[in-house]
Amino acid sequence: MSRRRPAAALLSLAALASFTVGCTSDKPATSAGQTPAAGATATSEAPAAGTGDQSKFFVQADYDAQLAMRAQTPEGPADKPWEQAIAPQMTSTATYKKGGPYEICFSNAAVNNPWRQVGWKTMQAEVALHKEISKLTALDAEGKDDKQISDIAELQAKGCDALIISPNTTATLTPAVKGACAKVPVIVFDRGVETDCPVTFIKPIGGYLFGADAADFLIEKVPAGGKILALRISPGVDVLETRWSAAKVAFDKSQLKVVGVEFTDGDAAKTKSIVNDYIQRNGKIDGVWMDSGATAVAAVEAFEDAGLPVPPINGEDQQDFLQKWKDGNLTALAPTYPTYQWRTPIIAALKILKGEEVPKLWNLPQPKITSANLSTYLQPNMPPLHYALCGCENMPGFPENWGGKKG
Repeated sequence: MSRRRPAAALLSLAALASFTVGCTSDKPATSAGQTPAAGATATSEAPAAGTGDQSKFFVQADYDAQLAMRAQTPEGPADKPWEQAIAPQMTSTATYKKGGPYEICFSNAAVNNPWRQVGWKTMQAEVALHKEISKLTALDAEGKDDKQISDIAELQAKGCDALIISPNTTATLTPAVKGACAKVPVIVFDRGVETDCPVTFIKPIGGYLFGADAADFLIEKVPAGGKILALRISPGVDVLETRWSAAKVAFDKSQLKVVGVEFTDGDAAKTKSIVNDYIQRNGKIDGVWMDSGATAVAAVEAFEDAGLPVPPINGEDQQDFLQKWKDGNLTALAPTYPTYQWRTPIIAALKILKGEEVPKLWNLPQPKITSANLSTYLQPNMPPLHYALCGCENMPGFPENWGGKKG
């Protein structure tokens, strides 16, 4: 793999999508866009503590870069975060300039969960806003690497003007992406690949920020000596590993005690069982950290079923959690991995085909939901599994096309 500096934008900061995006378990990459030498792994500069050893996925430089971004002001329209970029380094697209109308192709990893379903609906709505797009041809890889490799080859043969790819996994899809780059301008989003050949790579800030925001919240809200239960989805998944890596760094420096780090497999019943076990074992749990909010409601209900107050907890921007938060007046936080990012690849494709500059690494803002802005994101007319940061509220067909009801 190339060691040229642009690769730094594409690999180590890929922060491959959250569990709700259909996570991958490729081996980690080092910082600065470089793969480790044979037998090497990315190493941590953070010490091991009661939280166990630091993940092999932890890369100090990427951690530092992502946390620094939360203090940076994005460039772009204030009311359109999907068009904003944090510290963009622009790249020329003059060689791709051509007249329309345009056929845009999309190789999608999957639409196998609510996050991806919300995103896919949002992408289609974005396409409908642009008359210069004559056709969007999309193939669903159904979460299978071999199918996506075949899909990318099939789409190249269709004569697409631009190809958008959301990779199912990183390393396995890299050769297919490289092959496509030689034939058509490629836009990668939501998960990265081990090459800098795509014209642009689009993503929110990343997993380290998600994990750090949630941990910092608990450190602020839980008194010193408080017992924290960390609930994770599954091991070996890039973005979830970085979420936990960042939380571990924060907890290890704090005066809180992490009494357990448990995997829930994203199952509500298992989540409840784990929380119940820890309540019985410890007598009291003072805070709950989660690397994915899909089962946050189940964790809350475990305390309610036990007749106990719900301690400070984090979830995500799913409506069921936001509603539970409001109804229970919880002490809560929702870090996000915004689904509005599904709008950006369409916008980027058009800019590229019109010869306009785009960021080589397009870092989108990654807001968090707090008690102060909860009412802004809570939408009682939307389905329980709808993601609040879709950026779709003013698009034609909203809310019905996203499963909601008017009024």
